[in-house]
Amino acid sequence: MPDEAALIDALRTVIDPELMINVVDLGLVYGVEQEDEKVKVEMTLTSPACPAGPQIVSQAKLALEKLEGVKEAEIKLVLSPPWTPDRMTDEARDQLGIF
Repeated sequence: MPDEAALIDALRTVIDPELMINVVDLGLVYGVEQEDEKVKVEMTLTSPACPAGPQIVSQAKLALEKLEGVKEAEIKLVLSPPWTPDRMTDEARDQLGIF
């Protein structure tokens, strides 16, 4: 079974196609839980009407299910608390020119 760091690293391969930054550094991942071979992720989008939402959810599920020991990944989109740029890493802010 992968540890939480490996799960987060897998989610770092999921890129928001509009911003070209991974969902972890954007601060879209709110929580990751692991139960046996099932992983549950709570995440959000940069806006409720994000057109890339289905693509991001699908990519997150596939990225996690590629890991050895993960049989199923469940991605739950939540809108509360709403996402703000404050959740981004410094690296992501630098990439977008937000200081």
